[in-house]
Amino acid sequence: MTVIASSPAGTSTARPDVVVIDDVSKRFVIRKDKSIKERIVTLGRAGRANREDFWALDGVDLHIPAGETIALIGHNGSGKSTLLKVIGGIIDPSSGSIRRRGRIAALLELGAGFHPDLTGRENVFLNASILGMSHEETEARFADILDFADIGDFIDTQVKFYSSGMYVRLAFAVAVHTDPDLLLVDEVLAVGDEAFQRKCMDKIESFQKEGRTIILVTHSLQQVVELADRAVLLDHGKVVMSGDPREAVAVFRDLLGGRAVDDAQADSKIAADARIHTVAARAVGRAADEPVQQGDDLEIAVEIEHKSGIDDWVCAAHVISPAGGAVFATSTEMLGLEPTPLRERRTVRFVLKNVNFGEGRYFVTIGLSTSTGRHLAEYTIAASFDMTEFARAVGLVALDAEVSA
Repeated sequence: MTVIASSPAGTSTARPDVVVIDDVSKRFVIRKDKSIKERIVTLGRAGRANREDFWALDGVDLHIPAGETIALIGHNGSGKSTLLKVIGGIIDPSSGSIRRRGRIAALLELGAGFHPDLTGRENVFLNASILGMSHEETEARFADILDFADIGDFIDTQVKFYSSGMYVRLAFAVAVHTDPDLLLVDEVLAVGDEAFQRKCMDKIESFQKEGRTIILVTHSLQQVVELADRAVLLDHGKVVMSGDPREAVAVFRDLLGGRAVDDAQADSKIAADARIHTVAARAVGRAADEPVQQGDDLEIAVEIEHKSGIDDWVCAAHVISPAGGAVFATSTEMLGLEPTPLRERRTVRFVLKNVNFGEGRYFVTIGLSTSTGRHLAEYTIAASFDMTEFARAVGLVALDAEVSA
C-alpha cells in the first residue's frame, strides 16, 4: 500500500508543485527466450510462457513543490532510477500521469546526451541545446562550464577517450549551468573524486538557497540526511513512506535488517561452520525496548558458535549512525580478551561505557574472523537501539558544553 506523509514542518503549501505524479506504474517485459531462434519457434504458441512482467513502479503518487530537495532511497531494484527517468521524461509510464513545469536538467546515466565521436567542446554545445539553451547562451557560459569541469585541454579531445570521472565532470558542469528549475541527479556522482564530489555538493547547496527543486537518487544515507528536505523510500516499486529524511533512513535500515539474516547465512558459507545466531543491544538496567539515554552503559550481546571448533577467533562490533556512517567499532582482540576454543554456542558481551551518542536510531553490525583477518561470518544490521533527544546540542556526539560572553 502506498503511504504518503504530509509535507515536512515549515513547508509552505502556497508553493506551486513542480512535479505531480498521479498513480504512476511502469511495466517492463522480461523475455526468457535465450535466442532469436527460440523467439521464432515460440512465436504464436507459448509466447506468454516465455516472458514475464516486471513492475518497476506500482501506483506511485507524489507531489513535489518548488524549492524542495527530495532524496529517493531504497535497495537495488526498488524503482528509484526508473522513477527519476519517468520524472525526467526519458521513459513513459505504463499507466498514470506525470506533470512537470520549468526547465529540467538531468544527470541520469554516465555519458547520457554525449556523442562519443565529438570533442568535449562540441558535446557541451550539443548537451546544452538538448537541455534547452541557445548557442549564444552556451557561448556566454562556456568559460564557467570549463572552469567547473576542470578537465583542461581534454575539452578538445573526443569524449570516447574520457575516463568516467571526466564524463561526470563535464556532464554535471553543463547541467548546473543551464539555469534549471528542476535538477535530477542519479548515482553518477559516485564516480567523481572526493574534491569534485565536494564541489558538486556545494553547487547543490547553492541551488537549494536559490529555491531550485532537486530530486536525487543516492545510496549515501549521509547525503540524504545532510541535503534532503524529504526522503521517499521505495520498495518493489511502491512508496513505503515519504517524510523526514532521518525517519525514512531508519525505516530503510529496518527493511534491510529484515534481509540481513538471509545475507548473514549466505556470508557464513565462506566458513560453513561459523555462526552468529543472535545479537541484542540494550541499556544496562533498562528494559529491552526502552531508549538508551546519554550516560547509560550499552550492552551488546552476541551469540556465536563454530560447529567444528576453532581456537583462533575474533568478534568485532560496529555501531552505525542514523545516517549510515560508522561511529564506533571495537573487538575482543582490541579489548584484550584472550580467545578460548570456540565450539558450542556462547555469548560475547560488549559493554560500552557512558555512551554519549546523539539522538536517533543506531545499528549494530557484528563480524567474526580469525586474528589474521580471515573472514568467518558477518551479521549486517544485526540489532538497533534508539538514543533519546539531547536538548543541549545536536549531532552524532552528545557532548555537554558551556558558554560565556
